[in-house]
Amino acid sequence: RVLEFDLSSVVRNMAGPSNPHKRLPTSALHEHGIADEDMLAAARAEEAEGLLPDGAVIIAAITSCTNTSNPRNVVAAGLLAKKANELGLVRKPWVKTSFAPGSKVAKLYLEEAGLLSELEKLGFGIVAYACTTCNGMSGALDPVIQQEIIERDLYATAVLSGNRNFDGRIHPYAKQAFLASPPLVVAYAIAGTVRFDIEQDVLGTDKNGNPITLKDLWPSDEEIDAIVASSVKPEQFKQIYIPMFDLGTIEEAKSPLYDWRPMSTYIRRPPYWEGALAGERTLKGMRPLAILPDNITTDHLSPSNAILLNSAAGEYLAKMGLPEEDFNSYATHRGDHLTAQRATFANPQLVNEMAVVDGKVQKGSLARVEPEGKVMRMWEAIESYMTRKQNLIIVAGADYGQGSSRDWAAKGVRLAGVEVIVAEGFERIHRTNLVGMGVLPVEFKAGTTRLTLGLDGTETFDIEGELSPRCDLALVIRHKSGEETRVPVTCRLDTAAEVGVYEAGGVLQRFAKDFLGQA
Repeated sequence: RVLEFDLSSVVRNMAGPSNPHKRLPTSALHEHGIADEDMLAAARAEEAEGLLPDGAVIIAAITSCTNTSNPRNVVAAGLLAKKANELGLVRKPWVKTSFAPGSKVAKLYLEEAGLLSELEKLGFGIVAYACTTCNGMSGALDPVIQQEIIERDLYATAVLSGNRNFDGRIHPYAKQAFLASPPLVVAYAIAGTVRFDIEQDVLGTDKNGNPITLKDLWPSDEEIDAIVASSVKPEQFKQIYIPMFDLGTIEEAKSPLYDWRPMSTYIRRPPYWEGALAGERTLKGMRPLAILPDNITTDHLSPSNAILLNSAAGEYLAKMGLPEEDFNSYATHRGDHLTAQRATFANPQLVNEMAVVDGKVQKGSLARVEPEGKVMRMWEAIESYMTRKQNLIIVAGADYGQGSSRDWAAKGVRLAGVEVIVAEGFERIHRTNLVGMGVLPVEFKAGTTRLTLGLDGTETFDIEGELSPRCDLALVIRHKSGEETRVPVTCRLDTAAEVGVYEAGGVLQRFAKDFLGQA
């Protein structure tokens, strides 16, 4: 095949809002409803009154994800910052800025080029190395700014050079987030709002009163290449990475067995070998923990962001004696199932269609316990069902489990007692993770959905049929009225090996049996 590609058609892009695969050309912000003259005028009027503007960028972060691995992108950000400083531009005071490279080498070549100080002057000093903002670890906002966002229910946003921007992931008070290259992140810190047409609008004026736009700041390829050629050196990589592999200081442990600490909130002996988790299960009388719409992500299933004090995990950590400033993120506690399982469906943007109050579906980490019909926090609902030893099912729409491949998105629902996920479709890696945890993925036939079946969460469910790869099974729905509906569904154990893993209780149990010669 011969493919023709017009390089002149390539433009600056962002991604968002809310989805990393939603390409957003910066030249098309107006037609996408992100920014226009009226929006910016309204935002600037609010700013003039001392208020946070509509679309306020409360977080602008150059993060370790994806494109900061490329020195050209980081150098471009440094050069843009240098030109902004020379012209007298500053970041808006409500923007929390940070720079967290994926490697300490970035600091060395930026210092070599004289660009680190330029980034620091605009607020992009190095705060850490590796995952920060993109994993929900941007830290606390200024309390005054946070209070204004809450009181005005402000549409606040984040702009970061990461690879995920699902709602609720970056920060609880950033309603949406946009992915951008490092130099664009710096530009948005100066603009202060996403209502700004970053290609056209005026960022400020120079000392002569001339307007400054993005094209006046954006470095040329020649400028970037010259810095990379002169300042990014092999010696810098050797200086950082060779000492990392010096094992001479490591002491040999006294015992090959790990000394489990009963009060640890970071690593705890997992319960994957016990009871139903070891393969002792029934697929009868399951109650729905949640009925979910399309596009449920692994961030909905198990968020990785910062743990808040009023969350189930935060309350648990407080009881364990941790001060709030040491809560850290859900991701850092995934070695402790007692903390990590409290992240199950803890996303504040979750829409569980069973969580209905006064006829309206509520957004948040909520569930409805049946048969009482009581809406409560998701973790309390899970605890109630665990106490009753009630096995559970989740009913969902299309593309269930998209996003980051997160093991706790499968582990969390399994520990909650979920036996089956029945959905219109699964993201491929998450489906494999479910099988590995001993959760049965089942797919509706085309034309059948939770909506066509009229499910409201008062039902109980059975799965009937002999398991084999992609076989037909029967989903038996018993309604509150006493009626029974039988729905053909497809077993999404796609191979004989997956059937073996599932029947063993999960991948750990399967490997253990193989190791012990009990296959």
